[in-house]
Amino acid sequence: MKFYRHLPKKERIIFWRIIVTLILFITLFILDKTIVLSTIFPYPFTWIFPFLLYLVIYFIIGYDVLFLAARNIIHGQIFDENFLMCLATLGAFALAIYRGVIKEDIEGFDEACAVFIFYQIGEFFQRYATNRSRKSISALMDIRPDYANKKTADGFIKVNPEEIQINDIIIVNPGEKVPLDGLVLKGNSTLDVKALTGESLPKDISVNDQIISGSINLTAKLEIQVTKEFDDSTVYKILELVENAASQKSKTENFISKFAKFYTPIVCGIALLLAIIPSLITNDWSTWLYRALSFLVVSCPCALVISIPLSFFAAIGASSRHGILIKGSSFIEQFNQAKTFVFDKTGTLTKGNFAIKEINSLKKDEIIKYAAIAEYGSSHPLGKAILASYQGEIPTDYEINNIAGEGVIAKKGNDIIYVGNELMMKNHQIDYHRNNQVGSIIYVAHNEEFLGSIVIQDEIKDDAKALINEFNKNNIRSVMLSGDNHLIAKAVASEIGVSSYQAELLPQDKVIELEKIIQTKDKKDQVCFVGDGINDAPSLMRADIGVAMGGVGSDAAIEASDIVLMHDDLNNLLLTKKIAKKTMRIVYENIIFSLLIKLAILILSAFGITNMWVAIFGDVGVAIIAILNALRVNSKYKIK
Repeated sequence: MKFYRHLPKKERIIFWRIIVTLILFITLFILDKTIVLSTIFPYPFTWIFPFLLYLVIYFIIGYDVLFLAARNIIHGQIFDENFLMCLATLGAFALAIYRGVIKEDIEGFDEACAVFIFYQIGEFFQRYATNRSRKSISALMDIRPDYANKKTADGFIKVNPEEIQINDIIIVNPGEKVPLDGLVLKGNSTLDVKALTGESLPKDISVNDQIISGSINLTAKLEIQVTKEFDDSTVYKILELVENAASQKSKTENFISKFAKFYTPIVCGIALLLAIIPSLITNDWSTWLYRALSFLVVSCPCALVISIPLSFFAAIGASSRHGILIKGSSFIEQFNQAKTFVFDKTGTLTKGNFAIKEINSLKKDEIIKYAAIAEYGSSHPLGKAILASYQGEIPTDYEINNIAGEGVIAKKGNDIIYVGNELMMKNHQIDYHRNNQVGSIIYVAHNEEFLGSIVIQDEIKDDAKALINEFNKNNIRSVMLSGDNHLIAKAVASEIGVSSYQAELLPQDKVIELEKIIQTKDKKDQVCFVGDGINDAPSLMRADIGVAMGGVGSDAAIEASDIVLMHDDLNNLLLTKKIAKKTMRIVYENIIFSLLIKLAILILSAFGITNMWVAIFGDVGVAIIAILNALRVNSKYKIK
């Protein structure tokens, strides 16, 4: 069996314990119903033989539950599922013995054993479901480095990554995990970043590139200068985030915990009254004790206490498998309610990566060549965009002069190139044609002759328009906040289709605008801010839910946000929404289904219409169904 091969050793032992006990129980149950074990010995020993046989099965399958119940009682934790199971089963054994003593039909031994058997089956399914969800997270947890190869005067030695200091030199061989963040000093290689981002596509890296911990070196040896100590490294922050995810409980989980805390003692009290009051009136103690025990069995809140947290845990596991880190189940519930999404523009809806949109010139080859000469060696984003578009060889013997607020002038003898804005053209009395297109306009002139203009724009992400279109279909409001001028922001907003936008905002202005949105939102709405996690930390922290895009290597993203999308893909917002929606639907399904079935069987048990076998289904059967339903959260997800 495939599922058996994936079971831990401890779970395999429990699995065979259940199988063996179940076989013994079925065999004994059939014998008891066919030859009636209580008739083998004469009265008053009629009950002893079946009692001893069922007692063996009872202790094999239930010794751990009995131990936990006793230990919890000693520590003052009385009203839990272990206590209810033990009270109901021991009561069933006592009732069967009592019936045997007063010469009534012996009933209770088989039900007591069945309660423990099916309870253990339910617990097994619960652990299996939890382990399946944990595998998605454990794949991420495998990024924890075991050691670092530190460079010393005598070579390299293996040390604990926590011993490495900033500026130490480490070596990472092919097949090894990158233990700390740093700068590549020597070597060119390919990294496997799947555990961090969910992306299967390898990432090439070379000298002077920043490298983050948690990735795996695939092809060649790398020498790295450490830039962050282990406690500040990307891998440590991610591990800390995942390990603490379960601590942030949702409102639903907190409600279920409080519900179980008060529900269990109330049910025990009702069962006690059900056993005593009618018995005093009718003097039929065995019948009402049996009904009270059935009442106790079905009242156990296992289905809710187990399946609800499991649903959220499965959602966190499913998300992490896709490179989506959610800091707690409370944010799953909030994200499902989010109907307003506020986006930073640059780096979130756009690539933050300037590119030439259009060239207005009859001499396109010449204008790009001259612009590239003037921008040679430039670190400015606009200069980089020009250099990226020119494929030819660039002369390097020009003298480059940067004119603040105007642009660049490149000179070589009498040969002069002007690359800049309108002010440069005016100050050098160059007759130019004004370009009114949206974007950054670069004017180019050569030896006083105007050659034309270049329009450079920040590239809109391919999936941005599709995301906003999907939001619009589902009546989800989208707002774009930008530091760019109104013309550029308007053009981007119009092309993408966002509901509204604000432009020319400083980081503190974005927080003010976000505050206005939060104050005017519907009470049931949650406002989600989506940013690149670098300069958006104040907004990420102020929003109801902060989502950081492309958070790998960004301390601000991991610390300030509630959800981190480890790679730069807007589709993951839809995927997170899909997971959150499915999780909450399953949670409510389990709550309604469990309560309705239990309430119906509780009433039927109280009136003696059903027996303990139905009560067993009402407890363990419902719990197993709820657990299997919760397991559906950790299924495969696709974005259309």
